[in-house]
Amino acid sequence: MYLEQINGPEDVKKLSGEQLTKLAAEMRQVLLKRASIHGGHFGPNFGMVEVTIALHYVFESPKDKIVYDVSHQTYPHKMLTGRKDAYLYEEHYDDVTGYSSPQESEHDHFTVGHTSTSVSLACGLAKGRDLNGGGGNVIAVIGDGSLSGGEALEGLDFAAELESNLIIVVNDNDMSIAENHGGLYSNLKLLRETKGEAECNLFRAMGLDYVYVDEGNNIDVLIKAFQSVKDSTKPVVVHIKTQKGKGYAPAEKDKESWHYNAPFNIETGEPLGVPQGEDYSDITAKFLLEKMKKDPSVVAITSATPTVLGFTKDKREEAGKQFVDVGIAEETAVALASGIAANGGKPVWGVYSTFVQRTYDQIAQDLCINNNAATIVTFCGTVYGMNDVTHLGLYDIPMMANIPNLVYLAPATKEEYLAMLDWSLEQTDHPVAIRLPGGPVISDGRKVTKDFSDLNQYEITQKGSRVAVVGLGTFYSLGQSVAKELEEKTGTKATVINPYYITGIDQEMLEDLKKDHDIVITLEDGILDGGFGEKITRFYGDSEMKVLNYGLKKEFLDRYDAAEVLKDNRLTKEQITEDVMKLM
Repeated sequence: MYLEQINGPEDVKKLSGEQLTKLAAEMRQVLLKRASIHGGHFGPNFGMVEVTIALHYVFESPKDKIVYDVSHQTYPHKMLTGRKDAYLYEEHYDDVTGYSSPQESEHDHFTVGHTSTSVSLACGLAKGRDLNGGGGNVIAVIGDGSLSGGEALEGLDFAAELESNLIIVVNDNDMSIAENHGGLYSNLKLLRETKGEAECNLFRAMGLDYVYVDEGNNIDVLIKAFQSVKDSTKPVVVHIKTQKGKGYAPAEKDKESWHYNAPFNIETGEPLGVPQGEDYSDITAKFLLEKMKKDPSVVAITSATPTVLGFTKDKREEAGKQFVDVGIAEETAVALASGIAANGGKPVWGVYSTFVQRTYDQIAQDLCINNNAATIVTFCGTVYGMNDVTHLGLYDIPMMANIPNLVYLAPATKEEYLAMLDWSLEQTDHPVAIRLPGGPVISDGRKVTKDFSDLNQYEITQKGSRVAVVGLGTFYSLGQSVAKELEEKTGTKATVINPYYITGIDQEMLEDLKKDHDIVITLEDGILDGGFGEKITRFYGDSEMKVLNYGLKKEFLDRYDAAEVLKDNRLTKEQITEDVMKLM
């Protein structure tokens, strides 16, 4: 097996053309086995095997610096840069992250998990090299889907200014996570159809040299292309046509579903251990499709992750023009939603919490200053969500809860969520965001009659004394458990409060608690600094009320165990009860 003998790029250079082809086949087989057991990004890596081999055959990593965009496609790169054991042997599968990581290897130059960044990062490396009189090639690898992100276009626009070595490898498989959207893709299609000969050329228009490779999964052809641009003295784009998911028939046929996969059966492609029960994506799609049929002004918006809203291909077709995918362009998604709302539409943008930070400016400026009634639904804003360091869903509360005019809501149940979503679509007074709970969907069947227009009015769901437990969203059920534990251990029946609103406080209720309560505890599924609990603490700052805030400390967690993190932050019912009893 050739892969077993690869300890670094220098070993790749020793192989003949025939041996390199066999190496590619071995790498795909290893990728397939690992993905079937461990899960991970599938399609992007399968399409990049030959490109990665050719890059390391021609260039001199790490002297020549390769920067991978979003780094969904770095598994082959890791195999060839001293980390093959993490792909060959099951007991080592978790030795590496799913993204590029300088902590792992000198061949990785940035921790990258969000998209459209590689060209700008590579421009920085090239400029730093030039300022210091250094040498070596700088190579940015970016997929066609990532080109729809604003930063990618900004990087391409700046690249020509360098007037020195910079190689931009555009991996074009005619796919983002789902299908590509946007006008630039008509030009990429034209370039593919003309084998790079079309006069209309996005990259040349930006002042960049250009090389087209039609056989992007042919190692020999790729090697020649990379050799032709190695040590170039001008920024150049190498535009490569590849096949996403190449080498595994189900992934070649259904590129969207096989972008990322949980463990699956290799023979059938069927997923293993599929979670049972409802999820908020499906619930959202069902609700919105029903709304769309009754109201043509309702529109769902995604920024290249349509299934976050539950809109699989069949549902997108059912929604027609009432579903919009702006590509990997969160900024445009928010501005578009604001414009739609300003002109009488009812937009809903669905987004993973980790991507909210990519459009903070538009939420504040384009949406909230203008006070347009668009709706944002935040998915995976929870300790129970994605847990890679680049994809943490723990920071949306401090970011969004402190923007004026925005109403940020936190349902604890399916019924509360649907009531909030329905209210948000029908009201015209506020931009509204809804933070979905983490963990399994909780449905209590209770009809929600609350009028959410009466802002910042919390609900007491259990009346007690001495101790008040304010459990926000996901942690409302934890608050119920704490109250029960406290009553069992001390006989004290605590007041339990569902606050609903992240962005404001119920001053009247909090003031009333002073009459017969000594302690208030707040529970939130996110970072404490700048979060929900601090608002409560500030309210009681000049009083005798003791306030305990529970949430997560500010840190970059990576591949964590949620139960351990909760315990480290004293977010178990036993620990919280213990703390309260010390104060009582």
